[in-house]
Amino acid sequence: MAELSRREFLGAGAGALSSAAALPMRGASRKPNVLVIYTDEHSWWTLGVYGSRLVGTPNIDRIGREGAVFRNYFVNSAVCTPSRGCFITGRYPHAHGAYRNNIELNRNEVTLAHMFARAGYETGMAGKWHLDGEPRPGWMTPARSMGFADCKWMYNRGHWKRIIERPCGWPQNRSRARIGRQLVQPRLPDGMPDIDYDVNAPGRYFTDWLTDKAIEFCTKKRDKPFFYYFSIPDPHTPFSVGPPYDTMYPPEEMPVPATLYEENLPDWAAEARDRLVRREGCASWRDPKRAEILRRRKAQYCGMVKCIDDNVGRLLRALEADGKLDDTLILFSSDHGQYMGEHGLYFKNQLYETAHRVALLMRLPGAIRPGTVIEECVGSVDVQPTILGLLGLEKSGREQGRDASALLRRQRIEWKNEVWIHHSSLERAGVFTPEWEFALIKGHDTILFDRRNDPDQVHNLARNPRYRRTVEELTARVIEHNREVDSPALRWLARLEPSGNG
Repeated sequence: MAELSRREFLGAGAGALSSAAALPMRGASRKPNVLVIYTDEHSWWTLGVYGSRLVGTPNIDRIGREGAVFRNYFVNSAVCTPSRGCFITGRYPHAHGAYRNNIELNRNEVTLAHMFARAGYETGMAGKWHLDGEPRPGWMTPARSMGFADCKWMYNRGHWKRIIERPCGWPQNRSRARIGRQLVQPRLPDGMPDIDYDVNAPGRYFTDWLTDKAIEFCTKKRDKPFFYYFSIPDPHTPFSVGPPYDTMYPPEEMPVPATLYEENLPDWAAEARDRLVRREGCASWRDPKRAEILRRRKAQYCGMVKCIDDNVGRLLRALEADGKLDDTLILFSSDHGQYMGEHGLYFKNQLYETAHRVALLMRLPGAIRPGTVIEECVGSVDVQPTILGLLGLEKSGREQGRDASALLRRQRIEWKNEVWIHHSSLERAGVFTPEWEFALIKGHDTILFDRRNDPDQVHNLARNPRYRRTVEELTARVIEHNREVDSPALRWLARLEPSGNG
């Protein structure tokens, strides 16, 4: 299908519903509300619904327990900007344009917000967008918000900890955003907040404040359903959180992953680990001090997750008190995971499952049965068509992802059990299947991990002669996929084909 411009799409013929009627709200004739709760750099192992007992997340768990848990959900790119673009457009990073951090989304992309606006929804967003290029914080205006009509509290990027909301007319309305040691003070419009990295600064903790805004929007009286994208910038670094969460998890009780001091890493992973070791000021990757540093960071990380869970609880209770909880499709997910010492690494990206596999939970009584478990491999490009398919809404026609709504309905369908890795460097490409994680890295070690028998991913089978045929088959599949979606990675991947033909 030829790509439509945003103007062409929004000017297309009427009729937001497909031939499958939209799901009605329980006891009402109108469509259900939709609430997306989206966190940042949030690993699935922190959540009780995935078997963790470390943090305690009863409120987030409730969404999955009373709805569906996707057990093999992977982001297609494990870094903020490209992952968020996949989620909101249903398209791969090179297609939506924001293939690495701080690049803006193509202005003609059709987002979930556009689709819900076309279907008669009131759209809004609060929190981190990270799809508008370099601006920081970059508070949105309707001209830049890509379909979100209520965008007052939608900002482009940044991870502040404290906020003071300034009323209109406040003197010297400026942002105190500290970048390293430099204090920058860009002029802000009236009513914009004063934000600071320092968790001990005056003001409200940022996640608490954003939740206030989400509750305000979701409980507002209105005559139409809403689509709201609540994007929480935690538990992303910096590793700090306010009281009582900052002392809730003693560092000495934090478990250290078995792979913190792993020896036999692929060359690209060893290089990344060694850069981190130098930043930590450690003597080597074997330095025992690394475990102490990890425990301190992990305690703060868990505190941020607990803060998120408590705020999710506040939001769910507000919806319940307002009579909207069971008439709202609630989706919880994250843009990628966080290495917390696995393979000696921190932060994101790289290629291990730790960064790519994250939570995906959905709840909508009457449409999704409680206790539904989705074992199939589903990717972030599949989210947009899945939400629209579940609600019976027309799709954009540009999506590259698949509609997994039949899986939510527990229907038998043909489903290719694979999620494709599109790395932000454009020099790494791979695939997740139920059995394997496989990835090719230009000029570096290939990886093949047995997902069923080696969940910690310590045995790279790529050079094992017993798995030569598996490597060949998966290489061919990765090349074919990149050819099908016209990925720039094909320029180097095609050289790996046995025939040598591109």
